[in-house]
Amino acid sequence: MLIIRLAYRNLFRNARRTLLTILLISLSLTAMMLTDAFIRGSIVLMTETVTKTFGGEAQIHRAGFLETFDSDLVLTGAARLVEDVRQIDTIAAAAPRIVSGGMVSSPYNVTSAQIVGIEADAERQVSRVSTLIVEGSYLSGSEGEILIGRELANQLEVTLGDRIVITVAEVHSGELAQALYRLSGVFEFGVAEMDEAMVFINLTDARRLLQLHDGAHQVVIQFSHPDLATDLDHPLYALGDDTMEVVNWLDSNPEIASMLSMTSYSSAIIGMILFLLASLGVINSMFMSIFERIYELGVMKAVGTRPFGVMSLVAWEAVLIAAASATAGVGLGLVLGYGFSIYGIPIGEFEVAGISMDRIYTVLDSSQFVDFPIYVIILTFLASLYPAHFASRIVPALAIKKTL
Repeated sequence: MLIIRLAYRNLFRNARRTLLTILLISLSLTAMMLTDAFIRGSIVLMTETVTKTFGGEAQIHRAGFLETFDSDLVLTGAARLVEDVRQIDTIAAAAPRIVSGGMVSSPYNVTSAQIVGIEADAERQVSRVSTLIVEGSYLSGSEGEILIGRELANQLEVTLGDRIVITVAEVHSGELAQALYRLSGVFEFGVAEMDEAMVFINLTDARRLLQLHDGAHQVVIQFSHPDLATDLDHPLYALGDDTMEVVNWLDSNPEIASMLSMTSYSSAIIGMILFLLASLGVINSMFMSIFERIYELGVMKAVGTRPFGVMSLVAWEAVLIAAASATAGVGLGLVLGYGFSIYGIPIGEFEVAGISMDRIYTVLDSSQFVDFPIYVIILTFLASLYPAHFASRIVPALAIKKTL
């Protein structure tokens, strides 16, 4: 206790230096907390964009369809398959889709696009298509309805109610087929590839156009909890066989999966850099304090203080600085992290792997308020060992002589 009291008193012998050291460490801790919260927010944004906007948390399709998007790879008996999937307790929703390439033309222009047939009511539960309508209305299930992206509408020079013709190759036979639709709605995903080259029609219209009876190309699935999507022991994945694949959203989006695996290292790397800089500041501050008190330390050694006692004194000074820094850093990190979780951090127009981001909301986690401060205290203590060891090896006669 005597050593702790001495260490506490020594901190205020040069209050300015102590406060600057505390400021350096606390800001490093705050930066680390915000960085981790920002990365967590980015992961949440990318995950929800991929799984909730359109792709779903899992998909069922014929083997090889994901690589080629060959319209001949059809899931037969899709209606029964969807019902079987919905019977699984932890499945929140499932919806069939038909996907085919084709030509979309208006009286003014023509372009290629991906034709997606959806079941209007079921699709509401697995994607946000119905909420992204910026003009007109969502599909009602009536014959001849079509939704297109804003950019595609500009290319075709069409407005609500205009005629649009879709030309596709029928499944299996390859014969060309055409159908006339009336533009009922315009959507905007914010992703160029989707807004420029994707159209939605009713599932019954798509089956009639492609000459499919009860088939589908995809069954898109949402789980009752997002973490279940990556649980390969889930009963859903047991449905897969040699002809049918059941993949989660990470498998169907390898670019996003690679980015998410890298983010787990990003926080650690940034933290190491910040704490390395803070450690150098601690070492510098400790050495300055030692050289200012070298006479006193020499006297302590001369009257019989053991080297371990001197080393403990310097180490406790660093620990007290670390504790004060951790308290200040956690407080500032909580205020800023909470504020950014509500108002977000604007990053401008930014696109990653086809995902458009303009604002990221930080995500706070208990590890930021428990683990990070402990790391700060431990690393600050370790950084103090070198100057503490130096102080413990001071020769009393030389220390007093240099002071004189």
